[in-house]
Amino acid sequence: MRLTLLLLTNLICLISYGQTTVLKGKIMDSKDNFSLPGATLRIEEGNKFTVSDANGNFEFLNLPAGTYTLNVDYLGYQHYSQTIKTTTEAIEIFLDPASKALDEIQIIGDIAKGQAKALNQQKNNSNISNIISSDQVGRFPDQNIGDALKRVPGITMQNDQGEARNIIVRGLSPELNSVTLNGDRIPSAEGDNRNVQMDLIPSDMISSIEVNKTLTPDMDADAIGGSVNLITRAAPNKQRISATLSGGYSPVRKKGIYNGSLIYGNRFMDNRMGLVLSGTMQTNDFGSNNIEAEWDKDENNVFLKEMQIRKYDVARIRRSISAAWDYDFNARNRIALNAMYNWRDDRENRFATTFSDLEYDEKAKTYVGEIEHETKGGIDNNRNKNRRLERQSVLNFSMQGEHILTPILDMDWAASYSRASEWRPNERYISYVQEGAPVSVDIKDPYLPFVSNPGNDLSKFELKDITENENNTSEDEVGAKLNFRLPLTVISGQKGRIRFGGRMRLKTKERDNNFFVYEPSSGFDNMAKLPLKTWDAKDWDQGQKYAPGTFVDAKYLGQLNLSDKSKFKEDSKPKEFLSENYRAKEQIFAGYLRWDQNITEKTALILGARVEHTRIDYVGNNVVDEKKLEGEINNKNNYTNILPGITLKHNFSDNFVLRAAVTTSLARPNYYALAPYVNSKIEDRELFAGNPNLKATYSTNYDVMLEHYFKNVGIISGGAFYKNLKNFIYMYNDRMFKNSQFSQLFPALNNPIKDGDTWKFSQYRNGDKVDVYGFEVAFQRQLDFLPGKFLQGLAIYTNYTFTKSKAKGIASEDGVMREGLGLPRTAPHMLNGSLSWENNKFSARVSANYTAAYLDEIGDDSFTDAYYDKQFFLDANAAYKITKSLRIFAEANNLTNQPLRYYQGEVQRLRQLEYYKPRYTLGLKFDL
Repeated sequence: MRLTLLLLTNLICLISYGQTTVLKGKIMDSKDNFSLPGATLRIEEGNKFTVSDANGNFEFLNLPAGTYTLNVDYLGYQHYSQTIKTTTEAIEIFLDPASKALDEIQIIGDIAKGQAKALNQQKNNSNISNIISSDQVGRFPDQNIGDALKRVPGITMQNDQGEARNIIVRGLSPELNSVTLNGDRIPSAEGDNRNVQMDLIPSDMISSIEVNKTLTPDMDADAIGGSVNLITRAAPNKQRISATLSGGYSPVRKKGIYNGSLIYGNRFMDNRMGLVLSGTMQTNDFGSNNIEAEWDKDENNVFLKEMQIRKYDVARIRRSISAAWDYDFNARNRIALNAMYNWRDDRENRFATTFSDLEYDEKAKTYVGEIEHETKGGIDNNRNKNRRLERQSVLNFSMQGEHILTPILDMDWAASYSRASEWRPNERYISYVQEGAPVSVDIKDPYLPFVSNPGNDLSKFELKDITENENNTSEDEVGAKLNFRLPLTVISGQKGRIRFGGRMRLKTKERDNNFFVYEPSSGFDNMAKLPLKTWDAKDWDQGQKYAPGTFVDAKYLGQLNLSDKSKFKEDSKPKEFLSENYRAKEQIFAGYLRWDQNITEKTALILGARVEHTRIDYVGNNVVDEKKLEGEINNKNNYTNILPGITLKHNFSDNFVLRAAVTTSLARPNYYALAPYVNSKIEDRELFAGNPNLKATYSTNYDVMLEHYFKNVGIISGGAFYKNLKNFIYMYNDRMFKNSQFSQLFPALNNPIKDGDTWKFSQYRNGDKVDVYGFEVAFQRQLDFLPGKFLQGLAIYTNYTFTKSKAKGIASEDGVMREGLGLPRTAPHMLNGSLSWENNKFSARVSANYTAAYLDEIGDDSFTDAYYDKQFFLDANAAYKITKSLRIFAEANNLTNQPLRYYQGEVQRLRQLEYYKPRYTLGLKFDL
């Protein structure tokens, strides 16, 4: 009844809106006119306050016409206080850096400005979050968004070819987190999961990164670990022209690195219309040196089962273009358009020597095994260039509107279209094998095992196969949302507001692969007769003895005319793709109610709930004996999740904040896990199937965080978290799967299991609960309290996160239930640190990143468990201002030459060891 009366009261206010007005404006830096997000604005009369948004804009609703005293506070800037009159036009407020008030060094230098923007937003956010501004990203030597994110507390990244790709937030794997672009979910370019490839987007295309570790009801719920929102550049407040040109050196292949970017932005039509255009291109011709091993045991004897030596040559070209446009019709109505297109060409040759089926021959007193030399490449054209081409792209278009309908009611809306794709055309392999070959095996040091072929008679190697495949994956999403906000308070004299709205997401996903094997008519029976290429290991960190060996030349492979039927017989190989292809449709409809209420002047609550309804329509293939398509299987399903939450924020003082939250979130199953495919292997008596009836993983999250902000830019914080996950998804295995069980699960399909037979059956299913808990601490500070100008130019940035998990119902791939294990990919210790120094001309930073070893894959027992080994990265960068607008900079990455290393069971037992060597860059940046 009380709530009804309050709503009626607000409706009466809507009718009589002429008695009140709206005060709207923008907060900017007085020196360079940059927008200042996260500023605290307070009107003394009536205890009204608000916070500027990501573009520095602010508004006060339901404000009686008159004269007021407006106060503005911003870390690192002077306090602003001014008497203002309400007006129908937007006002502009300029803040002066704190350094102008101090007879010392310039405290608000380039590094500190970036930190100030980020910390002000973080301080005034309702939820627990971390913010990285573009200024901060630019001060770290990070080429892509993934590398920038690994600086955030609680985040670790898994690398691909030395670059950060997959994000792990608080120990939860990539599919349990979400990545958005300006609030719109980024689709996944990968075929079987929902992972977003973080190395796809260049870091200099993003204005700021917002990591939300707790959710509010107006946010999409599919983010158990956290939600990463990438915010693109908005139109500047005045003309801006910025250009960066740099070159570098990659020692691993002794080739160059070339980067360039350009930004232009301005405002037109009496500042009503804004436009910003930007583009960047990064090229790097590099590679990696890799050895891999697989171990087995017989009773108490541990032996080497297989070993590979791999040489990768990779040419990676990352390109991005974006545009943003906005138009202010008046102070109450604004629309904006955003567009971004990122595409990355990854061209790769891989030369792999594999030693398998290793056995000791008692008669010959030596080891024997199968040796394979395989060349991976692509067709010889301008697109592939004799290499395997993997082209990944992400496209996003969005349109938003912001409208103040009445002095107490505002509305915003958005519509978007996103597409992600991965295309791998004309990918080729050629391999030669020698069976029963004598080999030399040395496992005295399991950290660096070694296998070689002493004879290496290439005339004894026979053709295994020549193949070509094309992989196509695409995901499209159409989205729309509508939000309303109006004042609603139940405590006299305290601010209250209610928000409500809806969200729609329409998704389609498709994977369409093929695979062909080619049988030559003649000329390929002897490897020694073909054009060959031999690679040594003179610069390999593992040692010169790990020479990859001799392979068919990648150029020769690329020039083969496989479509010539007189020379090659083409056969499709369905087992490589038929069961993997699928089509998927998902429709997600959401609505929410969020009520923000200040209990006292220092304490605020957010209460609310979100409802998300999901409909799925999937099509998979029914495949018999891996090669025969029996038909398609279509399955539809739907489910509804109710997600309540409560968030508390208490200000002990202006700069000492307590946050606490109990929230709920979910993670939808991976696409391929939901695909209703059935794949039977009659000869092996194995059956694999998708599960379209999987439930989304549901998590209840408990978080608390204490934060103290320093006035001259800095923070010290500490907090703890606990997550209880239900319906966690795991791979279920049944070694005794019977005829009757098949008929029960798949009543409409022909049963391949004969009476009396038992098969191995594998399918993803919902399991027991998983508990994830931990704590994180962070310290960031300009050391302006130290004596002397030199020491006052120092700044520290450091954070540490501890994470632990307990899982029930986790099984190995062979169906063995494992007890006492944590969740895979939960790093127990994560540490970041950097020390920087700057003055008006020069800035420099040394940055470190450490992640402890963690379980990556669960095996049948502790012997076969796979671990991601500890990593320690050290990076450095420096910049010098030649003029006000021109700066020279230098960057060095991976100074520790940190390898990617996995181990099996015990840390000394190598599974993979891959080196990339450091990377060096020198460049110029022009900013007008």
